[in-house]
Amino acid sequence: MTAGDRGAEGGGLRARLIVERAAFRLSVDLEAAPGEVVALLGPNGAGKTTALRALAGLAALGEGGSIDLDGEPLHTLPAERRPIGVVFQDYLLFPHLSALDNVAFGPRCRGVPKAEARRRAAALLDRVGLAGHAAARPRQLSGGQAQRVALARALAVRPRLLLLDEPLAALDAHTRLEIRSELRRHLAGFDGATVLVTHDALDAMVLADRLVVIENGAVVQQGPPAEVARRPQTDYVARLVGLNLYRGTADGHLVTVGDVVFSVAERLSGPAFVAFSPAAVALYRSRPDGTPRNLWRCRIEGLEPHGDGIRVHLEGPPSVAADVTPAAVVDLDLGRGQEVWAVVKATETHAYPA
Repeated sequence: MTAGDRGAEGGGLRARLIVERAAFRLSVDLEAAPGEVVALLGPNGAGKTTALRALAGLAALGEGGSIDLDGEPLHTLPAERRPIGVVFQDYLLFPHLSALDNVAFGPRCRGVPKAEARRRAAALLDRVGLAGHAAARPRQLSGGQAQRVALARALAVRPRLLLLDEPLAALDAHTRLEIRSELRRHLAGFDGATVLVTHDALDAMVLADRLVVIENGAVVQQGPPAEVARRPQTDYVARLVGLNLYRGTADGHLVTVGDVVFSVAERLSGPAFVAFSPAAVALYRSRPDGTPRNLWRCRIEGLEPHGDGIRVHLEGPPSVAADVTPAAVVDLDLGRGQEVWAVVKATETHAYPA
């Protein structure tokens, strides 16, 4: 049974998150089925953390806001009585407690006898591969180990909703790769709903079943990771997944974006998006021969290392990012302020209704 099938049975999270501040308003409808991982993505200040705090009961809902979990109202309960586990960005482990007692803390606060709480904590530490570190205090743990203790602590209260606030942000690149894989495995074994806040596209793509993108306090796009990556709806999403994105007007296999006419494989009519990878952009110092479509003149704004190549930022209109090899930079003598021609093959573009 899929997460969506379980959600159809009435369980999981259904929330209307409305939070009002002096200069900001969050208004987001959010759902997560049992067993489903939903990632909240968005630029700084979009409202991701505010949404998470509202779910946890740490930020008050405004008029019209509501949170239902497994068919029961959650917003009427104080934070400490909500069946929620939280993994904070900096983990917030108690420095004076051992890993075992950190994990046992939540059940003890909810009235579980000490022996049972410690038994539950020991089982969870074993599950996350830290049975041998039960007596260690947080300062004796590595970043990856602390993250796993924080996850075990969140799961110890047997939550129906798990909230993860940038759970991998504090890790170095090597540890992040390992822990990301482990976290995905643990989340796959959790039968409640999970909401993950992250600014990292790779974390979201690997960990989440569905993405919800928030900008300026509102949802601008949502769907399975592959669909969001294939059909970005805003500049932020396009940058997140590494695509150039333009909005124009389609007429058959042509999409007009300003003064540039893109030839595309798809046949469309009306408002449309055109997207393509920076690797699909070829640069020329002089205008190449052939069709004028998918061709325009740009000025180089800057160059920066990008993976094994160089990313060239070009000012249009339309502006564009192009990925070229270091050898191409030398051969074309590319430098800031130079004018070049950008070309994209029709077969390298992807067009879809706006």
